[in-house]
Amino acid sequence: MMIVLAVIFGLVLPVRAMDFTAPPAPESVAEAVPDQPADTFSEGLWNVIVFALKEWNPSLHNAMAICLKTAAIILLCSILQEFAPSVSSRSMELAATVAVALSLLEPSTSLIQLGVQTVNELSEYGKLLLPVMTGALAAQGGFTASTALYTGTALFDALLSSCVNRLMVPMIYLYLTLSIANAAIHEDILAQMKHFIKWAMTWMMKIILYLFTGYMAVTGVVSGSADAAALKATKITISGAVPVIGGILSDASEAVLVSAGVLRSAAGVYGVLTVLAMFARPFLQLGIQYLLLKGLSAICTAFSSTGASKLIGDFSAVMGILLAMVSTQSVLLLISTVCFMKGVL
Repeated sequence: MMIVLAVIFGLVLPVRAMDFTAPPAPESVAEAVPDQPADTFSEGLWNVIVFALKEWNPSLHNAMAICLKTAAIILLCSILQEFAPSVSSRSMELAATVAVALSLLEPSTSLIQLGVQTVNELSEYGKLLLPVMTGALAAQGGFTASTALYTGTALFDALLSSCVNRLMVPMIYLYLTLSIANAAIHEDILAQMKHFIKWAMTWMMKIILYLFTGYMAVTGVVSGSADAAALKATKITISGAVPVIGGILSDASEAVLVSAGVLRSAAGVYGVLTVLAMFARPFLQLGIQYLLLKGLSAICTAFSSTGASKLIGDFSAVMGILLAMVSTQSVLLLISTVCFMKGVL
């Protein structure tokens, strides 16, 4: 009897409740996602929308001021070209191009820094959120799924962050440089180079997103099915191996798994709302600037030089690339979080 008791006590495992709580939102978006989450997802989403719309007027005013200043430069150069025949059209077009470049470079640089900062902040928050989701999914029995999902998300997140900081930012500045030079001297080789750089940046993000979504889809199905089969076999083994109380233990394990699933869902909802809040403001600022520059480029084509109008369109294209860059990072985190919330099939 003493030997049996010693063996039993030697096999006893410490058991304690686990608390799976999503990491707190950064201070910049704490207003949109408070420590106490909303009662429903729709209520939390509405808080995020209201939080983002508070920046609507300042962002719109800043973007309109930039576009009005650029439009005034274009209009002034057009008037001078019309009423000063002594000035050659080539010289006036060059002056318009230089003036537009000087007008748009500073705000564009600020928005480029905003986009890169947003990508880095989302990546850092993901490094805190994903381990929590991984532990919660593993506690529910998804050992294979949690490992596979976390590995894939961490890999593609690191790949995207490296591409943004080491490749895309230099390529964006090179694209702007080539655009300004092409607008000034109208060389076909410069136009081809800038189009190639834009194509490369676009497809870089598309390939990362395509590979990530494909990996998550395949991994979720295969690993989820494997974990579901393992859980079912474990419950059957417990129910049959332990006499009398085997069924009770199996039902109790089911209750524990359900509780872990509830905690995982709560952490996932909070994480999703935080990611949306971090994404909303930069997306709004970049989107407003993109649309206004796009419209200004179309309007200026009617009464201005071709080079300056195309240059405005190139700055608008940069805003579109920044939008795609921030959106790709956000979608990557949202898809991975939803896959963790889905749990074992």
